[in-house]
Amino acid sequence: MSDKPVPPRPGRGAMAARLAEILRVDHAGELGAVHIYRGQRAVLGQASVLARIQGQLADMEAQEAEHLARFDRLLTEHRVRPTAMAPVWRLAGFALGAGTALMGEKAAHACTEAVETVIEAHYAGQIAEIEAREPELAAELSRFRDEELAHRDLAAREGAHEAPAYGVLSAVIRTGCRAAIKISEKL
Repeated sequence: MSDKPVPPRPGRGAMAARLAEILRVDHAGELGAVHIYRGQRAVLGQASVLARIQGQLADMEAQEAEHLARFDRLLTEHRVRPTAMAPVWRLAGFALGAGTALMGEKAAHACTEAVETVIEAHYAGQIAEIEAREPELAAELSRFRDEELAHRDLAAREGAHEAPAYGVLSAVIRTGCRAAIKISEKL
C-alpha cells in the first residue's frame, strides 16, 4: 500500500473486508520483521565484538514481537484469518535477516532502514484511512509506526548508508516489502 489512503469501497461488508486486509497485512509484516531480526541475531549474535548491535537487534525484535502479539489478538477478536503466506514470510524474513547480516553489520542496518521506510509509509496510509472510523486502532498503528521510525533512524545512525551496494540492496528490499504487502492483503 502506498502512503495515500485507500478510498472506502462501496457495498455491504466492504468496511469489514478492508479492516480484515489491514489486520492481515500488518500481522504478516510484524511476523516478517520478527524473523528478520532473528536471522540477523543468528549471524551477528555469535560475534562477541558486536555486543552493541546484539542488544539493538534484541530490543527491536522484542518490539516487533509485541506488535505481532497485538495483531495476533486483533485477528482473533475480529475473526480474521492470517495470511496464507505466513510460512513463506517466516522463511523469507529469516533468510533476509541472515543474508544481510552475513554481508556485515552495515548491511544488516541497511535492511532495517529499507524495511522500516516502507512500513512507515504503509502505516501512515492506513492511519489516514481508518482514523475517523477506527480511532483506537489508528492510535495503536501510530504508536507502532513511531517505533518503526525509531528502528529506521537507529539503523541510519549506525551506518546503513555505508553498506556495500547500499542503493541496490535498499531498492531490492523495499521492492520486496511492497510486493509482500500487496500479496498479504489478499492471501
